[in-house]
Order: sequence, then C-alpha cells, then structure tokens
Amino acid sequence: MIRCMSSDLKLFVGGRMLKHDNIEEESETEPFSLIIPKARTNLVFDRWRNISFSPQQLGSGIVLFKNYLTLMGQVDIVNICQKGAMGPGGFYQPRNPSGDKLRLHMMCFGRNWDPVTRYEKRYRSDGSEPPPLPYEFISLAENAIQDAHPDHQLPPMCPDICLANFYTGTGRLALHQDRDESSDSLRRGLPVVSISIGDTAEFLYGHTNDENKLDKVLLESGDVLIFGGKSRHIFHGVRRISPDSAPHQFNQESMLRLGRLNLTLRQF
Repeated sequence: MIRCMSSDLKLFVGGRMLKHDNIEEESETEPFSLIIPKARTNLVFDRWRNISFSPQQLGSGIVLFKNYLTLMGQVDIVNICQKGAMGPGGFYQPRNPSGDKLRLHMMCFGRNWDPVTRYEKRYRSDGSEPPPLPYEFISLAENAIQDAHPDHQLPPMCPDICLANFYTGTGRLALHQDRDESSDSLRRGLPVVSISIGDTAEFLYGHTNDENKLDKVLLESGDVLIFGGKSRHIFHGVRRISPDSAPHQFNQESMLRLGRLNLTLRQF
C-alpha cells in the first residue's frame, strides 16, 4: 500500500516505514540506540592513556609502563572505585588463613575472591556480592596488553575480575603467587594487569620466594605493570609504601585518602 504524507513519499512495506529522500528505514522491533556501537572502547586511548609512555621489560613476560595513565584517567579510576565502594560489597579488611587481618583494605569487581575461600564463594561473609566489573577497567587492561604484545610475549586476556587494594602508609602485602584462577587461565599464562594509583610502592618480584633474591621496582601513580606468559606464576609482594609520595595535583583533584590504590585485573 502506498500512502502520501506531506511533501514526502513514505512507503509502508512489511511493517516497516521507508522514507523517500535519504531512504530512512525504521523497524518496529529493533531498539533505537543512543550510543554509537563500540564507541566506549576508545575511552582509554582518548582520556586515560598518555600519548608518550615508557615501557620497561623487567623479564620474560613482565613489562612495566611508566606514566601510562593520564591524571584524568587516574582521577576517573578513583571515582569509579569510590562509586563501587559506597554500595554493597565495598572495601573491607580481609583476614589471611591464620586469621590475622591483612594490612590493607580490599574489594572485588566482577567475581568474589577472598584470601581464605579464594573463588569458592560467590558472596562475602556479610552476604554482599561484588559490583559488576566496569567496562573502563576491561578496556584499560585489554589495551595495555595490546600495547605490550607481541614484543613482550604476552597472550591476550579478557578480564572478568578486578581486585582493588588500598594501602595506607604502613600497608604491605606478603610474598605470594596469583594461582587461584582456572587451570586453563594459568596454563595459557593469561596475564595479570596491575594498576598503581596514589602513593609509590616498593614492589618485589621474581621466580623465588627468597625475599633476598628478588628484584624490586618502584611503582608510582599512573604506572601499569603486566606479568604473564612464562612469568605468570612469579612471586610478588609490596614491601613498603612511601607516604605522601603521590603527585600533589592528583591529590587535589582526586581527594584520595593518603595511601596507595592498586587494581589487579585477571581472567578466571
């Protein structure tokens, strides 16, 4: 059936409206999206990643990007974590298997992980479930790995969990290995992406649990460290935090508590 309306010619065919001039087609069943598809995936490159950053290869499958994140990106990360922290599943002080409290505060995005129960339980002891993993964090991790691949021997990874740790000036994290992910993830050496925000941390790493034989590096605000492939099972930990070492402008704009915020993203 052909029907004329105003000065335009509109054709109705099979429940769809075809508009003569520019041939505009509308569907009664398909939703209308206000967002350009995949436009969000450029956020890291547009707002968060510095134009110039310096990669340092610390070992096979270990790469450190110094000054990877812009000031705006660092502030955005704090705000996203703050939003998650204010709802159920926010920061708490976990205990280790011996019952002692860790010298940090922690929360999870995407999946629940605990130093004692690991990934066994979906909910925390208080009944809360982790908030969803923000797409910005997923994009950041994927793009950082892409920047390191293939020169640094890192396979691609799509994170589905993020552990956010906050350390005060007296905080630290004992040596450990990240070995709680699935056997497939560990076998493939899918990398861990670590993001440092705020105060500087002295980070220990290596293929032994002898602290005296480990290498160390300072992780400053805006740095991104990635380890995977042959180095997926390295021992690592935080020996100390340098109090009040975050950039002054960052402190002013983020209003982050004095200390260090660290995000680690992984694929289970």
